[in-house]
Amino acid sequence: MILAIGKCKRNSPEAEIIAEYVKRSQWEIIIKEKDNATQAEEARFLLENISHNAKVVVLDERGVNIKSLELAAKVEAWMLDGVSEICFLIGGADGHLPLVRERADLVLSFGRLTLPHMLMRAVLTEQIYRVQTIINHHPYHRE
Repeated sequence: MILAIGKCKRNSPEAEIIAEYVKRSQWEIIIKEKDNATQAEEARFLLENISHNAKVVVLDERGVNIKSLELAAKVEAWMLDGVSEICFLIGGADGHLPLVRERADLVLSFGRLTLPHMLMRAVLTEQIYRVQTIINHHPYHRE
């Protein structure tokens, strides 16, 4: 599941990319979004929508910057431990409050660049698909 702040416009280029990777994926990818609000309201939305047994990956510039293979290994280890859901959290323009980062099983950075939130969703859905193909030994990922 992807929990995100900000609404993606239905016919935007980013929405098309997101839809393409959701369609390719063999995993169910659900996206819940909320309009921009105060950081406290955003944090409440994110935290209230995490499933009870889900692992939580918070996307944050302060997170670790790892390779796709490392992310795939982490996800596969969680799956082997019986985890059936992972929630990826994308904050608003002002980022995440500390209480959201504290809830994370992994705080992940996709680099030091600032990306528009909708483009970040497209990148994230592609990475979820890539992780799946790595775990399934599909030739999509090359290193």
